Amino acid sequence: MLKTLRVITIVAAMGLLVSGCSTTEKNSDTPDGAFAIAQEYDEGERYEEAIRRYTEVKNKFPYSNFATKAELAIADVYFKQESYAESQVAYQMFKELHPTAPQSDYVQFRIGMSYYNQLPTTIDRDLTLANDAILNLSEVIKKYPNSQYVTEAKEKRSAAIKMLAEKEEYIADFYFKRKIFDSALPRYEGLYNNYRNLGFDAKALSRAAICAAKIGDSARAKKYQELLAKDFPDSKEFKAATKEIE
Repeated sequence: MLKTLRVITIVAAMGLLVSGCSTTEKNSDTPDGAFAIAQEYDEGERYEEAIRRYTEVKNKFPYSNFATKAELAIADVYFKQESYAESQVAYQMFKELHPTAPQSDYVQFRIGMSYYNQLPTTIDRDLTLANDAILNLSEVIKKYPNSQYVTEAKEKRSAAIKMLAEKEEYIADFYFKRKIFDSALPRYEGLYNNYRNLGFDAKALSRAAICAAKIGDSARAKKYQELLAKDFPDSKEFKAATKEIE
């Protein structure tokens, strides 16, 4: 029994020794060995060290295909650790250096997602990056229609567009509630013209009609009232606009 336990202990100790030395046993003086070491740190979620090691691969073996792999891996590590501003720059650099790489659809998708993941959770904050997210995700959809990333690119693009629409509604409502109708009117017009079929059309037309009537622009008020009568004849929005205009 003691002999058996002794054997088990020795085997376990050898296993720990082997696993502990796995990184150092790889040859960092070869591109594949150096890349494998970086990958181990990456897989172990030691991201800062992984980035340092991938950077070493790039610098020590610039003409190796592992240098290209390391460039993309660095972008991926930034993305994994949710450093999205850094990942966006890294993916963009990879795209510019390797425009015909087989991973081009993936890289383009990750650029868009890096922008998307930097968006705030509430619409009352700066949404400037939403336009960058939409632009880059649209490029995935247009340039790589058969890519596996198209479905998610469409979903996230739609979400970013809706955020911008909600922001436009938020600003328009801010002015409307304070009866600053000349400022609210172009916002509701923009909401209707730029974000059609997202669920804002009836409200945007109704409020645009009311605002136009309030500032004495009867022609515009009538135009939006007629659009409401055509597309939303039984809606409360049509009734509200008609009441104000009449």
